[in-house]
Amino acid sequence: MSGSFGAVDAGLRRGWIEFRQKVTSAWDLWGEVWLWVIALVVMYLLRGRTVPGTDFSLGAQAVPGILGFSIVYTGLLGLSMALTTEREDGTLLRMKAVPDGMRGYLVGKVVSRAGVTVVCLVLMLVPAALVFDGLAVGRAASWATLLWVIALGLVALLPFGAIVGVLAAGVRALGLLTLPIMGLLGISGIFYPITALPSWVQAVAQVFPVYWLGLGMRSALLPEHLAIAEIGGSWRHAETVAVLGGWALLGFVIAPVVLRRMARRA
Repeated sequence: MSGSFGAVDAGLRRGWIEFRQKVTSAWDLWGEVWLWVIALVVMYLLRGRTVPGTDFSLGAQAVPGILGFSIVYTGLLGLSMALTTEREDGTLLRMKAVPDGMRGYLVGKVVSRAGVTVVCLVLMLVPAALVFDGLAVGRAASWATLLWVIALGLVALLPFGAIVGVLAAGVRALGLLTLPIMGLLGISGIFYPITALPSWVQAVAQVFPVYWLGLGMRSALLPEHLAIAEIGGSWRHAETVAVLGGWALLGFVIAPVVLRRMARRA
C-alpha cells in the first residue's frame, strides 16, 4: 500500500513538472489552443445568425461544443499522442524498471494533460464570455456546473486516452485508431442536441461519455429554456454524473492493466 501511495506522489510531482514546462512555453501553449481560437473567431463572425426557431445566437450556442471538443482533443487525443511517442522513445520501458513506475507514470500524464486542458479552457472561456451574448456566465450555479462537468469529463476521458496511446502500434497507426473516436464525436451531439437523429443513434451515443460531456457543457453555459431541445427536455445532471463517473472508474481500472501488459511485452 505504501508503494502505491509513493507511486501516486511521484506521479503527482512528475505531472506538475510537465504541466509547468508546457504552460510556461508560449509556443507549446499556442500549439494547444490555436485551433480553438480559430473556431471561436468563426463563431464570433456568425454571432448575428440565430438557432433555427429561436432568437439565440448560433455563435454562442456553439461555444459549449467547442470547449467540450477541446477536452476530447487536448485531453484524450493529446494523452494518446504523448504515450505513443514516449513508448517509441523508450520512456515507458524505463518506467517498467521503477517499482510501481507504471502507476506513477499514468498519474503524472493524467495530471499534466488535465492541467494543460484546463488552462486551454480558461484561455478560451474568458474571451468567449466577454464577446458572446447569451452565455449563462453571470450565475454562480453555471460556474459550479461547469467545474464538475470539466472535472468528471477529464477523469472519464483521460484514462482511455492512455489506452488508445498504448494500443497504437506507432504514431502513424494512432491516426487509424482515432477514426472511430472522430466518428463517435459525429454522433455524440457534443456540438448540438441529438434529438433529430434516429432513436438507435441516440441510444448508441448515450452509452459513451462524449455525449454526456457535451450535454453537461451546454447545461452550464446555455440558458435554461434551451434544454427543451435535449432528450427528455432537460439537462439530466444526475444521469451525467452517473455515466461520466462510471466511465472514470472503468478507465482507471483498465488503463494501469493495459500499461503493465504493454510494458511486459516490451
